[in-house]
Amino acid sequence: MNPNVKTCLFIMTFVSLAMCATAQSLNTVVSFDGTHGASPQADLAASGSMVYGTTYSGGSSNAGTIFSVNAIGNSFSNIYNFTGGSDGRGPQAGVVVSGNTLYGTTELGGSGNGTVFGVNTNGGGFTNIYTFIGGNDGADPEAGLVLKSNTLFGTAYFGGRFGDGSVFRVNTNGGAFTNLYSFSGGTNGAYPAAGLVLSGNTLYGTTYDGGSGYGTVFKVNIDGSSFSNVYSFTDSGDGANPEADMVLAGNTLYGTTSGGEEGGNGTVFSVNTNGGNFRSARFGYGNGANPQAGLLILGNTLYGTAVNGGNSGWGVVFDVNTNLSSISALYSFTDGIDGAAPEGGLVMEGTALYGTTQADNNAGASGTVFALNVPGLLPTLSIALQGGNHVALTWNNGSFALQSAPSLTGTFTNVANASSPWTNAITGAQQFFRLILPGN
Repeated sequence: MNPNVKTCLFIMTFVSLAMCATAQSLNTVVSFDGTHGASPQADLAASGSMVYGTTYSGGSSNAGTIFSVNAIGNSFSNIYNFTGGSDGRGPQAGVVVSGNTLYGTTELGGSGNGTVFGVNTNGGGFTNIYTFIGGNDGADPEAGLVLKSNTLFGTAYFGGRFGDGSVFRVNTNGGAFTNLYSFSGGTNGAYPAAGLVLSGNTLYGTTYDGGSGYGTVFKVNIDGSSFSNVYSFTDSGDGANPEADMVLAGNTLYGTTSGGEEGGNGTVFSVNTNGGNFRSARFGYGNGANPQAGLLILGNTLYGTAVNGGNSGWGVVFDVNTNLSSISALYSFTDGIDGAAPEGGLVMEGTALYGTTQADNNAGASGTVFALNVPGLLPTLSIALQGGNHVALTWNNGSFALQSAPSLTGTFTNVANASSPWTNAITGAQQFFRLILPGN
């Protein structure tokens, strides 16, 4: 290798200082006492080193809160306390982060049928973007939002033209609210409890009921056209009643069902966006039961939570390969200081998976935020000399992006079209490389 050229490797992780390096070690970051929130039920969102979430109740008016946790040092902040009035009540879903703004929904409040809101990450500038009246527009939005440009897309569990829920869009400034699609309770589905996945100009989602009677996977264009059922659950080993957001990788959708014929414990499923190649893995209670949260995909592994099951019956954090060969419980909650009944989904920060539990009965708390250290969660980045004048960089987790900079304190930018293995010529100025999750 040219002695005048240096190729340096490191991984940028935003490691939490409170994390331990032992197998599946869980750190209770926050125990909610009601005054700063209670009963978190939603998926978390991450931006940089910050993790954002909501609590369904608690706060100054017992109407729910928005909170943040800085994964570096695990410092907690209460961003906003809902009053139960025009700002809404009972955020059952998480938030979507756009710059310094958080967007979300409340299930209740406003005129009584829920709201869409925006608030700055510092708690200022709260805006009631839309108040549901419970008619054709929808009612009781239980799910989170997706953002494209200045347009928010979401679902309402009830309401719409037929009372069985709707898909809607609204501008971030509150204008141009549109009911894109109304469910009728038949083969097209009913009661969308989950949020949407956006790919190009197509929205993908699930309904809790309808189809063959056990829920559906559907798709619809962002202008409301070309609605179609991707899959209808039959409760014959495939599961029943999907409640959680799906995740899209390539042309495959991954999700969970909260129930099902085989013991009623639910499933993890995958299906192509054209409805083909449906697969599922069933929970057996020991490895979890009744998942109600979305999945996190890292490389070839899916991570999630199940609200019941596990060693103590108080829920689990689980993982499963994307081929859905088998589901493994990474951690079983005990209803002690670690919490109980994780209903929300996970995000990755540093070497840990962050999530929430609804309860902490034995410890007298009203839910928790936890961080679960999982050995091997971060990718391995390696370098090898190739052909005398090149080096090959390899890593084992395709969810991470390769970035480079001329110095450790320089500006890191994505290496265009880089996938493992990636070859770099060892000529010219030195380069430093790192792996980072997109969005961090």
